[in-house]
Amino acid sequence: MKAMVLAKNCILDTGAEDNKTAKGKYTKTNSSMPLESAPLKMVDLPVPVCGPSEILIKVSACGVCHTELDQIEKRITPPRLPVILGHQITGIVEDVGCNVKRFKKEDRAGAAWFYSSCGKCSFCKKGLSNLCDNFMATGYHADGGYAEYFVIHEDNACIIPYRLTDLYSAAPLLCAGAVGYRSLKLSGMKNGYSLGLYGFGSANHLVIQMAKYMFPGSKKFVITRNPSERELALKLGADWAGDIEDKTPEKLDCAIDTTPAWKPVIFALENLNKGGRLVLNLISKEERDKEYLLNLDYRKHLWLEKEVKTVANVTAADAQEILDMAPEANICPRIKTYRLKDANTALADLKSGRFTGSKILKIN
Repeated sequence: MKAMVLAKNCILDTGAEDNKTAKGKYTKTNSSMPLESAPLKMVDLPVPVCGPSEILIKVSACGVCHTELDQIEKRITPPRLPVILGHQITGIVEDVGCNVKRFKKEDRAGAAWFYSSCGKCSFCKKGLSNLCDNFMATGYHADGGYAEYFVIHEDNACIIPYRLTDLYSAAPLLCAGAVGYRSLKLSGMKNGYSLGLYGFGSANHLVIQMAKYMFPGSKKFVITRNPSERELALKLGADWAGDIEDKTPEKLDCAIDTTPAWKPVIFALENLNKGGRLVLNLISKEERDKEYLLNLDYRKHLWLEKEVKTVANVTAADAQEILDMAPEANICPRIKTYRLKDANTALADLKSGRFTGSKILKIN
């Protein structure tokens, strides 16, 4: 099978102007890493073989995520190299193990960031497998979906509803959608509360569609530095869209930050209502503007029972719930497609902020 493999860490080279930023951006932590325009290499590998309780998926599409940039540029350290990236996988079941009961050949299946957990610890027993000490991630601990085939335990795979007719558009729901959905739940959002979304990439452009369905009586405000993202936000139903330093029209009861920078955290806390909650939806923040946290003022940004919470991973249930909700709620990812061999271009476009919405690899 064909697969795009990450063999070594580097700084992703996106072009001359971006390189100037990149060199300054990563001086503190990754100055020794080379600039590479093609960190992923196309290789031929054997098709994986199902274990007794596993399914083999012929991959139709795999979403492209900022977490893959974090892996490439070593803000999170890959537990092994080489590795096949990708954790927003949709496709058709090609083969099943002898003990598989949930799936049969030709079924539609998907996989998210959650690959496996121990199933026995206190977190797993409470439905919090995302917090398991033995949590394993797709495309990180285990090979992922930047490939023609992918294998996973049947219990950790998702059933893609037939009402989601397009397997390509369904791919972003398995990470951007799932983690966005988990962020919305963790924010404590209720109908009538005001919601602020900082950053408007793959995740938050889906969150606003979820929020319209789940909380129709709430105001939704989008805050992003990218004018084209502000324009998309208004088209998708935002009540207002502004830049990072802008004051929102009213205080935010709940806010979700998906940006890789620290500056939005300070302004989000300033816009947060008394007793409000800010959820940080990402695995790692970048180092380039960390000093901005020195502007944190306790009385202005934290006092009066404001809260900050993080999202850690997702569960298989998160992914399945958003897949089931999407057709009823008419959640439609805006996608730009790339061929598997163009995965490096997709990652460069993601890093540079080119194109709104979600980016996917169209594989089979």
